[in-house]
Amino acid sequence: MKKFFLAAICGLFLSVGVANAQIVVRIGPPAPVVERRGPPPRAGFVWVGGYHRWGGQRYVWVPGRWMRPPRPRAVWVPGRWVHRRGGYVFVQGRWR
Repeated sequence: MKKFFLAAICGLFLSVGVANAQIVVRIGPPAPVVERRGPPPRAGFVWVGGYHRWGGQRYVWVPGRWMRPPRPRAVWVPGRWVHRRGGYVFVQGRWR
């Protein structure tokens, strides 16, 4: 039982460390893709624009989508690539 508990605690700390790790990309991201959004599926939906993610060897475009905000008056803050640590890191988009 003690070994199981110790293994679970170690796994938790390792997963938190991996979740906070940032990948530094030495190549800057390309210009954003101009997307056609169309009308929202229902009233109250917000457009969350697409972004370039790093695919290991190159940037890959992740298309935008319509989303329902998690609460009234929530505002989507888009993700962005920031230059730091000798390269570029991606700051995830979030609801504010």
